[in-house]
Amino acid sequence: MAFVVAIDGPAGTGKGTITKIIAEKMNLINIDTGAMYRCVALECIEKNISSNEEQKINEILENIDIQLKNINGVQRVFLNGKDVSEKIRTPEVDSKVAIFAALKIVRDKMTPIQRKMGENNDIIMEGRDIGTVVFPNADVKIFLDCSLEERARRRYKQNLEKGINESYEEVLEAIKQRHKLETEREVAPFVKAKDAVIVDSTSMTIDEVVETIEDMVRRKRND
Repeated sequence: MAFVVAIDGPAGTGKGTITKIIAEKMNLINIDTGAMYRCVALECIEKNISSNEEQKINEILENIDIQLKNINGVQRVFLNGKDVSEKIRTPEVDSKVAIFAALKIVRDKMTPIQRKMGENNDIIMEGRDIGTVVFPNADVKIFLDCSLEERARRRYKQNLEKGINESYEEVLEAIKQRHKLETEREVAPFVKAKDAVIVDSTSMTIDEVVETIEDMVRRKRND
Protein backbone atom coordinates (compact mmCIF):
# COMPACT_ATOMS: atom_id res chain seq x y z
CA MET A 1 0.00 0.00 0.00
CA ALA A 2 1.09 3.56 -0.63
CA PHE A 3 1.97 6.11 2.07
CA VAL A 4 -1.17 7.22 3.94
CA VAL A 5 -1.66 10.14 6.30
CA ALA A 6 -4.96 10.03 8.22
CA ILE A 7 -6.30 13.21 9.77
CA ASP A 8 -9.42 12.84 11.88
CA GLY A 9 -11.20 15.43 13.96
CA PRO A 10 -14.49 17.19 14.61
CA ALA A 11 -16.04 19.89 12.42
CA GLY A 12 -14.42 23.31 12.55
CA THR A 13 -10.91 22.26 13.54
CA GLY A 14 -9.42 23.34 10.21
CA LYS A 15 -8.89 19.83 8.83
CA GLY A 16 -9.72 20.84 5.27
CA THR A 17 -7.39 23.83 5.19
CA ILE A 18 -4.54 22.01 6.94
CA THR A 19 -4.86 18.92 4.75
CA LYS A 20 -4.85 20.98 1.56
CA ILE A 21 -1.68 22.87 2.54
CA ILE A 22 0.21 19.74 3.59
CA ALA A 23 -0.87 17.90 0.42
CA GLU A 24 0.58 20.67 -1.73
CA LYS A 25 3.80 20.99 0.28
CA MET A 26 4.50 17.25 0.51
CA ASN A 27 3.17 16.09 -2.86
CA LEU A 28 0.31 14.03 -1.42
CA ILE A 29 -3.12 13.55 -2.97
CA ASN A 30 -5.73 15.27 -0.82
CA ILE A 31 -8.97 13.32 -0.25
CA ASP A 32 -11.80 15.01 1.63
CA THR A 33 -14.10 12.19 2.78
CA GLY A 34 -16.47 14.66 4.38
CA ALA A 35 -17.24 16.05 0.94
CA MET A 36 -18.29 12.56 -0.15
CA TYR A 37 -20.80 12.21 2.67
CA ARG A 38 -22.00 15.75 1.99
CA CYS A 39 -22.73 14.72 -1.60
CA VAL A 40 -24.93 11.87 -0.38
CA ALA A 41 -26.75 14.22 2.00
CA LEU A 42 -27.24 16.83 -0.75
CA GLU A 43 -28.63 14.26 -3.19
CA CYS A 44 -31.10 13.02 -0.56
CA ILE A 45 -32.14 16.57 0.37
CA GLU A 46 -32.71 17.55 -3.25
CA LYS A 47 -34.79 14.41 -3.87
CA ASN A 48 -36.69 14.91 -0.61
CA ILE A 49 -35.55 11.57 0.80
CA SER A 50 -35.45 11.17 4.57
CA SER A 51 -32.87 9.15 6.49
CA ASN A 52 -35.35 6.33 7.23
CA GLU A 53 -36.12 5.63 3.57
CA GLU A 54 -33.44 2.99 3.19
CA GLN A 55 -34.54 1.62 -0.17
CA LYS A 56 -34.52 5.06 -1.80
CA ILE A 57 -31.15 5.88 -0.27
CA ASN A 58 -29.78 2.60 -1.56
CA GLU A 59 -30.98 3.47 -5.08
CA ILE A 60 -29.10 6.77 -4.84
CA LEU A 61 -25.95 5.00 -3.66
CA GLU A 62 -26.10 2.50 -6.52
CA ASN A 63 -26.03 5.30 -9.10
CA ILE A 64 -24.11 8.09 -7.39
CA ASP A 65 -20.96 9.41 -9.03
CA ILE A 66 -18.67 11.50 -6.81
CA GLN A 67 -15.42 12.91 -8.14
CA LEU A 68 -12.81 15.11 -6.47
CA LYS A 69 -10.97 17.09 -9.14
CA ASN A 70 -8.02 19.44 -8.90
CA ILE A 71 -8.82 22.41 -11.14
CA ASN A 72 -6.21 25.17 -11.35
CA GLY A 73 -4.82 24.12 -7.98
CA VAL A 74 -8.23 24.10 -6.28
CA GLN A 75 -10.12 20.94 -5.31
CA ARG A 76 -13.64 20.90 -6.72
CA VAL A 77 -16.35 18.38 -5.87
CA PHE A 78 -18.52 16.93 -8.63
CA LEU A 79 -21.76 15.08 -7.97
CA ASN A 80 -23.18 13.22 -10.96
CA GLY A 81 -21.23 15.48 -13.28
CA LYS A 82 -22.16 18.79 -11.62
CA ASP A 83 -19.85 21.00 -9.58
CA VAL A 84 -21.40 21.12 -6.10
CA SER A 85 -18.38 22.49 -4.22
CA GLU A 86 -20.41 25.35 -2.75
CA LYS A 87 -23.79 23.60 -2.45
CA ILE A 88 -22.43 20.90 -0.14
CA ARG A 89 -21.23 23.56 2.34
CA THR A 90 -24.59 25.18 3.09
CA PRO A 91 -26.13 25.18 6.60
CA GLU A 92 -28.87 22.82 5.35
CA VAL A 93 -26.32 20.19 4.37
CA ASP A 94 -24.37 20.91 7.57
CA SER A 95 -27.46 20.04 9.59
CA LYS A 96 -28.19 16.77 7.75
CA VAL A 97 -24.82 15.27 6.79
CA ALA A 98 -24.16 13.59 10.15
CA ILE A 99 -27.58 11.90 10.00
CA PHE A 100 -26.95 10.33 6.59
CA ALA A 101 -23.29 9.59 7.35
CA ALA A 102 -24.41 7.54 10.37
CA LEU A 103 -26.31 5.07 8.16
CA LYS A 104 -24.67 1.69 7.66
CA ILE A 105 -25.64 1.47 3.98
CA VAL A 106 -23.98 4.82 3.34
CA ARG A 107 -20.74 3.98 5.14
CA ASP A 108 -20.65 0.51 3.53
CA LYS A 109 -20.69 2.24 0.13
CA MET A 110 -18.24 5.06 0.88
CA THR A 111 -15.53 3.19 2.84
CA PRO A 112 -14.43 0.86 -0.02
CA ILE A 113 -14.32 3.84 -2.40
CA GLN A 114 -12.11 5.73 0.03
CA ARG A 115 -9.80 2.73 0.49
CA LYS A 116 -9.48 2.30 -3.27
CA MET A 117 -8.31 5.91 -3.58
CA GLY A 118 -5.33 5.04 -1.39
CA GLU A 119 -4.28 1.85 -3.18
CA ASN A 120 -1.71 3.29 -5.57
CA ASN A 121 -1.28 6.88 -4.41
CA ASP A 122 0.48 8.63 -1.56
CA ILE A 123 -2.47 10.33 0.10
CA ILE A 124 -3.56 12.54 2.95
CA MET A 125 -7.16 11.78 3.87
CA GLU A 126 -9.28 13.69 6.34
CA GLY A 127 -12.54 12.75 7.98
CA ARG A 128 -13.96 11.20 11.14
CA ASP A 129 -13.03 7.52 10.90
CA ILE A 130 -9.96 7.43 8.67
CA GLY A 131 -7.52 6.21 11.32
CA THR A 132 -10.04 3.87 12.96
CA VAL A 133 -11.99 2.32 10.05
CA VAL A 134 -10.86 3.36 6.57
CA PHE A 135 -7.09 3.09 7.11
CA PRO A 136 -6.43 1.58 10.56
CA ASN A 137 -2.85 0.91 9.42
CA ALA A 138 -2.16 4.41 8.14
CA ASP A 139 1.49 5.48 8.30
CA VAL A 140 0.63 8.66 10.20
CA LYS A 141 -2.49 9.22 12.30
CA ILE A 142 -3.40 12.68 13.53
CA PHE A 143 -6.38 13.63 15.69
CA LEU A 144 -6.89 17.35 15.11
CA ASP A 145 -8.85 18.77 18.02
CA CYS A 146 -10.10 22.20 19.09
CA SER A 147 -12.47 23.65 21.71
CA LEU A 148 -16.15 23.81 20.78
CA GLU A 149 -16.20 27.58 21.16
CA GLU A 150 -13.21 28.12 18.88
CA ARG A 151 -14.62 25.70 16.30
CA ALA A 152 -17.90 27.66 16.29
CA ARG A 153 -16.02 30.95 15.99
CA ARG A 154 -14.10 29.69 12.95
CA ARG A 155 -17.20 28.27 11.26
CA TYR A 156 -19.12 31.49 11.98
CA LYS A 157 -16.33 33.50 10.36
CA GLN A 158 -16.29 31.18 7.32
CA ASN A 159 -20.06 31.56 6.96
CA LEU A 160 -19.81 35.33 7.03
CA GLU A 161 -17.21 35.23 4.27
CA LYS A 162 -19.55 33.07 2.20
CA GLY A 163 -22.53 35.34 2.83
CA ILE A 164 -24.30 32.76 5.01
CA ASN A 165 -26.38 34.53 7.65
CA GLU A 166 -26.24 32.51 10.88
CA SER A 167 -25.58 33.79 14.38
CA TYR A 168 -22.62 32.54 16.41
CA GLU A 169 -25.07 30.90 18.84
CA GLU A 170 -26.78 29.02 16.01
CA VAL A 171 -23.43 27.79 14.67
CA LEU A 172 -22.33 26.67 18.14
CA GLU A 173 -25.55 24.75 18.72
CA ALA A 174 -25.31 23.07 15.29
CA ILE A 175 -21.74 21.96 16.00
CA LYS A 176 -22.78 20.57 19.40
CA GLN A 177 -25.65 18.61 17.84
CA ARG A 178 -23.47 17.25 15.04
CA HIS A 179 -20.80 16.17 17.54
CA LYS A 180 -23.45 14.33 19.58
CA LEU A 181 -24.77 12.52 16.50
CA GLU A 182 -21.31 11.50 15.30
CA THR A 183 -20.01 10.25 18.64
CA GLU A 184 -23.17 8.32 19.55
CA ARG A 185 -23.93 6.65 16.19
CA GLU A 186 -23.85 2.85 16.08
CA VAL A 187 -21.81 2.49 12.88
CA ALA A 188 -18.20 3.75 12.95
CA PRO A 189 -18.72 6.21 15.82
CA PHE A 190 -16.40 9.19 15.86
CA VAL A 191 -13.56 8.33 18.24
CA LYS A 192 -9.84 8.96 18.37
CA ALA A 193 -7.67 6.09 17.18
CA LYS A 194 -5.63 4.75 20.11
CA ASP A 195 -2.36 5.34 18.27
CA ALA A 196 -3.25 8.77 16.86
CA VAL A 197 -1.28 11.84 17.89
CA ILE A 198 -3.49 14.62 19.26
CA VAL A 199 -2.86 18.10 17.87
CA ASP A 200 -4.97 20.72 19.67
CA SER A 201 -5.31 23.70 17.34
CA THR A 202 -7.36 25.88 19.74
CA SER A 203 -4.57 28.39 20.32
CA MET A 204 -2.41 27.55 17.31
CA THR A 205 -2.11 29.37 14.00
CA ILE A 206 -2.60 27.48 10.73
CA ASP A 207 1.15 27.71 10.08
CA GLU A 208 1.93 26.20 13.48
CA VAL A 209 -0.44 23.28 12.92
CA VAL A 210 0.96 22.67 9.43
CA GLU A 211 4.53 22.73 10.71
CA THR A 212 3.70 20.28 13.52
CA ILE A 213 2.01 17.74 11.26
CA GLU A 214 4.49 18.21 8.41
CA ASP A 215 7.33 17.37 10.81
CA MET A 216 5.59 14.13 11.86
CA VAL A 217 4.99 13.11 8.24
CA ARG A 218 8.55 13.89 7.21
CA ARG A 219 10.04 11.88 10.07
CA LYS A 220 7.82 8.89 9.28
CA ARG A 221 8.67 9.02 5.59
CA ASN A 222 12.37 9.00 6.43
CA ASP A 223 12.13 5.99 8.75
